Amino acid sequence: MDTISKYQQIIEKIIGDYAQLRYSYSEVERKTVFDREQNHYLLMILGVEGHKMVHGCILHLEIKGDKIWIHRDGTEDGIANELVAAGVPQDKIVLGFYTPEKRKITDFAVC
Repeated sequence: MDTISKYQQIIEKIIGDYAQLRYSYSEVERKTVFDREQNHYLLMILGVEGHKMVHGCILHLEIKGDKIWIHRDGTEDGIANELVAAGVPQDKIVLGFYTPEKRKITDFAVC
């Protein structure tokens, strides 16, 4: 299995697990959006909470080159840690939600 296919499977498994979590206090659903052709992976929320509509992005990951870019991470524990636990080396993960200057002070890839 090549690296891109491995990363796709890891990302889809992690995001799929998050999508199974249910909100107990509202009618908000989690939806996955996987674009394997362009290598974008999203976890969205959609529904009603109280008297307002909810629509947003919890996670947005992209496989770019040989790295996984995290553009949005709305999880409590951090998706980067889950990627590392699944076998992705830290130097292959880019915390894209940080500026390049701030990425330099992390243990993850600098791009």
